[in-house]
Amino acid sequence: MKKKINSTTLTVILLIFSLVTILPFIWMLSSSFKTNVEINAIKQHFFPQDFTIQNYKDVLARFNFLRYFMNSLIYAILTTAITIYTSSIAGFVLSKYQFKGRDLLFSFILMTMMVPSVVTIIPRYSIMQFLGWIDTYKALIIPNTFTAFGIFMMRQACFSIPDEMLDAARIDGANEFYIFHRIIFPQLRNAVISIAIFQFLWAWDDYLWPYLMIRSSDKQLLSVALNLFNGRYSTDYAGLFSATSIAIIPVVIFYVIFQKRFIDGVSSASLKG
Repeated sequence: MKKKINSTTLTVILLIFSLVTILPFIWMLSSSFKTNVEINAIKQHFFPQDFTIQNYKDVLARFNFLRYFMNSLIYAILTTAITIYTSSIAGFVLSKYQFKGRDLLFSFILMTMMVPSVVTIIPRYSIMQFLGWIDTYKALIIPNTFTAFGIFMMRQACFSIPDEMLDAARIDGANEFYIFHRIIFPQLRNAVISIAIFQFLWAWDDYLWPYLMIRSSDKQLLSVALNLFNGRYSTDYAGLFSATSIAIIPVVIFYVIFQKRFIDGVSSASLKG
């Protein structure tokens, strides 16, 4: 009986926290169907009193939304794909190979997770300027192709793969690249999806680095382009809410499709090694 009460209490607490977390998104979605007059009114209503879809039409017609949307989508997909591959190889090497300084190298990689990203912005900006990569997608993608978090998760996931399987493949004449691509990588599905969700979300929401790197309007990402709704004296909140509501769709779809494997991947990474 006591166990049942504790379980019910925990469920209620989690439900309350879930509602508190999701409430701003519901309010944003509801406000995207309001007019600016209603949004700026003193007396507020949670649901629109004068329902309209004109905000979405205006976003697609007057705002170069689709171009910015595709720029962000391509950037997020490329960054995620490259990060998954580099993290997988690094995790494989750091878990299955014995060499001098391996653990020290991994410790240094983990230490980079403790350094705030804003600390490295000026050095990274100087490097991009020296290479002449300002206002190019190379400046966005290449510095983000390695992540300490991805390497950590992949290393933990690789520990679950028996060494005997790799030794058997080597005896049969398989080289290391074959072992990685045909044996190791297919068994990292859960970890790959977990990293993909985190990396895709980070790249999709990235603001400061694209803001510093990209100067051309046609190359700009959606997260930065949303600032165009902020005028000098006023803000088009209705348009901003509509554009933001559309912008979160890829992330939601990505998570819903791979939710189960994402949870399995995080769980396995926390238990292995």
